[in-house]
Amino acid sequence: MSVEKIIGSWKKNSFKPVYWLEGEEEFYIDQVMEYAEQNILSEADAQFNLTVFYGKDADWAAVINACRRYPMFAEKQVVLLKEAQFMKDIDKLEGYIAAPLSTTIFVVGYKAKGVDKRTKLYKILQTNAEVLTTKKISDSKMQEWIIELAIQKGFSIQPKSASLLEEHIGNDLSRIANEINKLSINLKHKKTIDENDIEKYIGISKEYNVFELQAAIAKKDLVRSIKILNYFEANPKAAAIQMVLPALYAYFSKIYAVYGMADKSDNTLKPLFYFNPISLSQAKDAMKFYGYQGVEKILLLLHHYDLKSKGVGDSGTNGAILMKEMVAKMMLTDI
Repeated sequence: MSVEKIIGSWKKNSFKPVYWLEGEEEFYIDQVMEYAEQNILSEADAQFNLTVFYGKDADWAAVINACRRYPMFAEKQVVLLKEAQFMKDIDKLEGYIAAPLSTTIFVVGYKAKGVDKRTKLYKILQTNAEVLTTKKISDSKMQEWIIELAIQKGFSIQPKSASLLEEHIGNDLSRIANEINKLSINLKHKKTIDENDIEKYIGISKEYNVFELQAAIAKKDLVRSIKILNYFEANPKAAAIQMVLPALYAYFSKIYAVYGMADKSDNTLKPLFYFNPISLSQAKDAMKFYGYQGVEKILLLLHHYDLKSKGVGDSGTNGAILMKEMVAKMMLTDI
């Protein structure tokens, strides 16, 4: 079952007695939970027929008793169990889930990989509940997800702007969604999100960011690279080393993979770089300026400085200084 199908059925007033939402991608679990809490019941009905538990504090018997109550002055009641992964004796819910009350809509948010498939609870869920299993979006799908989210909000977003969000925030879907919402509020009549909007309303510099550092390294532009790193040093929250190194490693790993491809035409390479012509152009720059051995050296240095940033072979050097040293070694063969 998908998020869209669950919420779509609720909008049509079609309900199952039990919904089990599990998985590592919390954004989708929160999305369904929020809709259940805010939209299934009217405001008047919710006063008497909405009960919310939190796993850390919930007692299994109290949850079951709430589910077995009959609704007051309404056809349905809603019982939500949030953060169920922290609930003790969660297996004690088996009896209710096996024979749920038709007038109760019981929604459980279990933010973990999922229930052990060897347990009785798992088997009962498969036959008696609507189960939503969420997975983390892969890095290769993030830009596409950001673009699609913007479209859902009534906007288009330039690929480079989507890249800025991805590289600055990572794959935290909730944070990205919040930033898109912030943009939708501030842009008013404008319908295209560009770099200026990202800088003005989210605070990500369009000139000094991971994306621009990546481009400077690809072109072997040491002066530009150091200028960007100086900005990072003066603005620690702009791009911590723990964010920069994985982004660079992911990008140059793709370039490294190109050398092993028989077909290096643009049409073949476009999917590897998310159909982003800017990223593809940068990749070609890197291949021209570094060659196979140079790109391999970049990956080795990124790994080495990732270890140093974590204290392996280093006594706590500032992240920006480590990156300056690393970039110099990437570009200057005699260092």
